Amino acid sequence: MSAIESRESRARDADRKTRVHLSLYDRTKFLLLFTVVFFVLIWAALADNPLLTFSDALIDEVNSRRWLLWLTGIEVLRQLHFLFSELAAPYHGVWQRYFSFVDSLLHKFSDWTRYRLSRVIKVIVLVCLLAVVLAAIYKETPVKALFLAPRALWSSLPMLGQLLFAVFFVIIQFGAMFWFLSRGGVDTYFPDDIRTRFTDVWGQDHVLNRIRENLLFLETPEEIEKHGGYVPGGILLWGPPGTGKTLMAEAMAGETGKPFVFVDPGAFTNMFFGVGVLKVKSLFRKLRKLALRYGGVVVFFDEADSLGNRGIISTGGQQRSGTAPTVFGDSCHGGTYLSSQAASLITRERFVMGGAAGGGGGGGMGTLQALLTELSGLKKPRGFFNRIVRRTLGMRPKSPPKYRILVVMATNMPEALDEALLRPGRIDRMYRVGYPSKAGRVRTYEGYLAKVSHSLSADEIEKLATITPYSTGATIKDTINEALITAIRNGRTSITWPDVIKAKQLKELGPSEDVEYIERERHAVAVHESCHAVMAHRVRQHMEIDLATIEKGSDYLGMVASIPPDDQFTRWRTEYESDILVSLASLAGERMFFDGDNSSGVSGDLESATTIASLMEGHWGMGSTISSHASNRRFEVGAPGGGKPKEGTTTDLRRALSDRIEDNLSSLLLRAEEILRENRAPVLALAHALEIHKTLSGDDVAAVIDMVQGPIVDGRPYSDPKFMAKIEEYHSAAIVAHKEHRTPDVVIPAIPQQATTA
Repeated sequence: MSAIESRESRARDADRKTRVHLSLYDRTKFLLLFTVVFFVLIWAALADNPLLTFSDALIDEVNSRRWLLWLTGIEVLRQLHFLFSELAAPYHGVWQRYFSFVDSLLHKFSDWTRYRLSRVIKVIVLVCLLAVVLAAIYKETPVKALFLAPRALWSSLPMLGQLLFAVFFVIIQFGAMFWFLSRGGVDTYFPDDIRTRFTDVWGQDHVLNRIRENLLFLETPEEIEKHGGYVPGGILLWGPPGTGKTLMAEAMAGETGKPFVFVDPGAFTNMFFGVGVLKVKSLFRKLRKLALRYGGVVVFFDEADSLGNRGIISTGGQQRSGTAPTVFGDSCHGGTYLSSQAASLITRERFVMGGAAGGGGGGGMGTLQALLTELSGLKKPRGFFNRIVRRTLGMRPKSPPKYRILVVMATNMPEALDEALLRPGRIDRMYRVGYPSKAGRVRTYEGYLAKVSHSLSADEIEKLATITPYSTGATIKDTINEALITAIRNGRTSITWPDVIKAKQLKELGPSEDVEYIERERHAVAVHESCHAVMAHRVRQHMEIDLATIEKGSDYLGMVASIPPDDQFTRWRTEYESDILVSLASLAGERMFFDGDNSSGVSGDLESATTIASLMEGHWGMGSTISSHASNRRFEVGAPGGGKPKEGTTTDLRRALSDRIEDNLSSLLLRAEEILRENRAPVLALAHALEIHKTLSGDDVAAVIDMVQGPIVDGRPYSDPKFMAKIEEYHSAAIVAHKEHRTPDVVIPAIPQQATTA
């Protein structure tokens, strides 16, 4: 048996046979005090009579201060008694048996009362000894000498004042510097300053309904406290930028009539250590004062991830309790059906073994820790009288009041927040403020359009909400404002449908560059984009064409943009295959229409197609195999004995995956060529329309492909075989010009006038 295992537990006080040993300080403190007082008295006698020797002074003090010697003797006897009780169990037992009534009498008082009584007795003893010492110095009675001491202190005040002023001056310098550095970054808005209400927040009704519940408890806390609950004091709003998180927090303060304190994201970023902590404490002192004065306060931390982003890596890969791992991106939130151990294991393998980057560990040099303490730490008693005077008089300080502080935080990176910050008691509720639904976008468009003059119908507003699927409140507001600028630029004050469409294109694509293609390059770009558009129109049902353009932008020569017709949250293999077909249409079309040649402009399309095909084959279970390539690579599947794989093994695994991806892309490329061969006429027709109009809306693209009347462009002329023959002739001339690097011999055919006026 080891020494640690054989060691006995510490005995309880009731089971001890001897007294607990005193420390050296407790055993000698009173003896040292009496000795110091005795020698001070000798020093006073020597100071009054320089002719007196030390031995004579010692004898005189012994004769005149016998009571001090008696006190010293009593203390020595007391310590001997304690020593015998510590060493001799029989002596301690006899004492406890016959004299325990003293302890029982004392223990009738509470611990707090006995502590106060002992403190009073010690103070009286010290005052008496001080009076004796002062009496020897002033040659007066002890009581009178005690009252003469303040006069001596007053006479020495000039010198003491200078010393204290020097000390306080240095302290004030440092205090003023840190006070100045701790200012700023916090703005306070009082109830009359806030005009925002929940009716000003559009498209997030499901979140507002839950927030109203929080505000109800903030205004009438007794509704939940009388039943034993507590008022939720923290809300986290997370979601993409521009979705209205800050507006919601401002509306909370407006609805409750409470002050609104806005904390800037960089308020706690400082050069000097400790300034952030001072700012946090100063902020919450201010919040407590406002809460007492107005009955509550709303404080809003914008971009809360700047407070400290230790993230999931700081927890060793463990997932926050009560939540499923965030590594699953599928629709069924894979992991909710797993055990907590399995979910944590998968999370750790994904982030730690996979080498995912974790958040920085800082926390702002104690700022985050100070914030955590203020959010749910011990609340200190308020006021100087309550904390100091009441304690001095032996009275318990009054408990602090309940501060009604609603803490609201907003971030678009919730995974970067520290887990301790998100635990219940600090942040009690977390709401996702996501992209508005179609109904929410319609309501948001209606709200911003109501502030300006416009001629849009209800159907046009609904269509506008459909073609802007990921618009937030901020982007919708900006689009309407840009449309108003476009209308004013054209001499109007009312927004029309073309103004909105122009503003949408400008915001999504940016301004087009004022350049002109040479004819053969213009035709090549038009054919390239028309192949994308025709393929998307024929095979892709989950997306609609928003616009097609060959106007050169900052980072593109042309573009076919698509949008989802409905809010869809799952994706299928057939949909991804159609996406690949649309991407490969440019390569297949250029090779088909330019005699096997193709441009470097297909590089981005091939990258997109390869990425989707790789994910289908190695991650999403949409290929010829089932296993996940990410897991195989992470666990080094194929290594003999589970060790580090040989270079050849890794190469074989990659080659096998690459071969499967290449086979899939090759088969889809053949299918794309076949579809484009069947739609040769629509491709050339749309290319001609793009060369004429530069930019077409999605409805006009569909009209040209189907050769029907569109909103702006009439596609019926392209059903005329004679007109299509001219387009074919122009295309053949463009191919020759492309090979010989010259201008085509044939001018681009104009749209027949009789068809356009029919």
